[in-house]
Amino acid sequence: MEKQWGVYIHIPFCRQKCFYCDFPSFAGRERYESDYIDALCREMAVQGALYRGKWGRPATVYMGGGTPSILPFELMEKLLQKLQAVFGISEKSGQNHGKPLEFTVECNPGTIAPAYLKMLHEHGVNRLSFGVQTFDDALLKRIGRIHTGAQAGEAMNLAREAGFQNVSMDLIYGLPGETQAMLLYDLETMISLQPEHISIYGLQLEEGTAFAKMQAMGKLHLPDEDAVEKMYDTMTSFLPQHGYARYEISNFAKPGFESRHNLSYWQDVPYLGLGAAAHSYLEGQRYENEKEISLYIEGIRSGKSVRHEEEPATRAITMEEFAFLALRTAQGIDKRHFAEKFGVPLEKIYGDALKKLERQGLLTEDGDFVHLTEFGMKYGNAAFEEFLL
Repeated sequence: MEKQWGVYIHIPFCRQKCFYCDFPSFAGRERYESDYIDALCREMAVQGALYRGKWGRPATVYMGGGTPSILPFELMEKLLQKLQAVFGISEKSGQNHGKPLEFTVECNPGTIAPAYLKMLHEHGVNRLSFGVQTFDDALLKRIGRIHTGAQAGEAMNLAREAGFQNVSMDLIYGLPGETQAMLLYDLETMISLQPEHISIYGLQLEEGTAFAKMQAMGKLHLPDEDAVEKMYDTMTSFLPQHGYARYEISNFAKPGFESRHNLSYWQDVPYLGLGAAAHSYLEGQRYENEKEISLYIEGIRSGKSVRHEEEPATRAITMEEFAFLALRTAQGIDKRHFAEKFGVPLEKIYGDALKKLERQGLLTEDGDFVHLTEFGMKYGNAAFEEFLL
C-alpha cells in the first residue's frame, strides 16, 4: 500500500563543533567514518526495506548532521548507492503521490567541491541545504563556523553549476555582537544569491553548548531583547517583500519550494530515522536510536536493536503534540484531520483556548483550519501554552 512517509539519515561527524550547537554531532571522530557507513547501510537494508515493503517508496529523504558533506567522496557514494538500491531512488525518480521524491543533503559551504556536488546530483539528491548562518567573517569565527562569507556565495554558484535547482540556506540572528545593520547585510546578501528556500532562527542558548558555558561565565555579549525583537521584525517583513512566503515559524520559501520533508514533521506524517541518535515516528510511536557512535556501530554489528522506544505518549500528550506541531505552520491545525485522528472535534477539547487566543489576536480560524496570526507567530510560546491539557 502506497503511503506518504519520509526517511531521515543522521551523519554525526563535523570538522568543528559550532559554539551554539546542541545536536548529536562530534568533531575528531573521523576514525569511525568507514565503520559507521557500513553500519548505516546494514540498518538501512533491514529497516528501510521493511518500511518500503509496507508503504512503498518514501516521499522525502533528508540527510542531516553533523555535516554530511565532510564524508569522504567514496563513503558518501557508497551510502547513496545503498539508498538508491533500498528505496528505489534515481536521478529521475518517479512520482510519489503526484510529486517527484524530494532528497535533501545538508552541506557546509566550506566543505564542498564541484566533483562532490556532481556525484550527489547523479545519485538522486535534488535539494541542498547550506548552513550559512551569517556572511560576516568576524561573526562566523565568533560562532565557531569553519567557512567564510565568500565561500557561502561560491557554494551557491557551485550548486547551480552541478544542476541543483532547489537550494536552501540557513541564517541565525541575535548572534554575539550582531547589529541590525549586520542582519540587513546578511538578508540582502542571501537574497542576491536567490536560494529557493530560507530558514532563519533566533539564537537559542542550549544547555551543554560552548555558548551556554560562556554565558554562565559572563563572557558572551548578546544583543538585548529589544534589539533581537527588532531583528525579528526586520526579517519577517523583509523576506516576504522579496518573494519568500512564510510557511512555518522559521521557514520562508519561493512558491512551490517549501521543504516537504520538514512539513511532514509538522503534519503528522510518519518517518524512519537511520543512524546514531536518529529519531523515528512510526505507526504512532516515537523512537530514538543509540546516540553514541561506537555503541551504535557495535549494536548493528551484533544484530541487536539500536532503536529505543520513547515513553509511549498518552492521548493527551499526543493531542498537545499534534496541536503544537501544526500551529508552527502557516496553514495551522486541520480540524478535519484532528477529528479523524482523535474521534472528537477540536472545539470539544480546545474550545476555551481557541476563544481566548482569538480574543488576544494570537489565533484565527480560516474554514477547516485554525492558525496563528503574524502576532501569534511572534509570541508563539504564549499560544502553545494554552494547548497544554
